[in-house]
Amino acid sequence: MSVSGNWAVTMKSPMGAQAATLSLLEEGGMLSGSMAGPQGEQAFSGGAVDGDSLTFNIEMTQPMPMTIECQAVVSGDSISGTAKLGAFGQATFEGTRQAD
Repeated sequence: MSVSGNWAVTMKSPMGAQAATLSLLEEGGMLSGSMAGPQGEQAFSGGAVDGDSLTFNIEMTQPMPMTIECQAVVSGDSISGTAKLGAFGQATFEGTRQAD
């Protein structure tokens, strides 16, 4: 099953739970997309898909510049993973695929 689509995710960050929409596009093992949340929307590219496993980095600019390094696993219509938040440690996230 393709990982492409929109995902409603909640990240459990050191600043509390943060809701976001993760839009993913898989093409030939490559992953691109965007993450939209309270601090705005940030596009990304250069990610990878290996079976049900995803890796991608998001270069945030707001509220401060930071690279979010994400690893995730997709299982049907569920996604879960971890995100390294630069100097702010690590967070977990989970979510579900949104209907088109």
